[in-house]
Amino acid sequence: MTNEADPIAPLREFVVAMTRLVDRTDDEPALLAGARPLLARLIADDAWLPGECSKPDPQFYRQYLLHCDPLERFSVVSFVWGPGQKTPIHDHTVWGLVGMMRGAERCRRYERAPGGAVRPVGEERLLKPGDIDAVSPAVGDVHTVANALGDRPSISIHVYGANIGAVRRHVFDAATGVVKDFVSGYSIATVPNLWDRSAAVRAGIA
Repeated sequence: MTNEADPIAPLREFVVAMTRLVDRTDDEPALLAGARPLLARLIADDAWLPGECSKPDPQFYRQYLLHCDPLERFSVVSFVWGPGQKTPIHDHTVWGLVGMMRGAERCRRYERAPGGAVRPVGEERLLKPGDIDAVSPAVGDVHTVANALGDRPSISIHVYGANIGAVRRHVFDAATGVVKDFVSGYSIATVPNLWDRSAAVRAGIA
């Protein structure tokens, strides 16, 4: 349960643990395996997510940067989906984990077919709170994501092996196979203050 004197502590603890993980290894399978239980713990309680990083937009899904490692070895992002919102078919070019926190999402994987077109692979997956999905060029990197709920927002927490908002990526036209570059950026210019622990310290002063 979130500490009222230090509500953002779960995110700070995740960032510290992820920093230690990327300090130990740059091996992708090891990073995915090591980050998964850390993300599972983070998304088990959603009270830590700042309100400004959970606001939907009436037209577009939102991508809020929660933290970026100073060396850009990983980033943590909250994705907020309004009812009916979805991504185009896109890739990431780096490893990533998607942790479902509120609501539900529908994920559909794609692969490049001969000639350059993209086609769906396997069954559509429904992510519910606590579920985690992985993406990367090694395990499957092209997909779409959509809010599975028609009456309220859904929120997932993503961790990527780069500063994902500044990564040059690609969107795909399923019918024509046309590929376009894009750089996603972020929805706001500020990030949560992880390091103001003054309230928790004051609470411990006798």
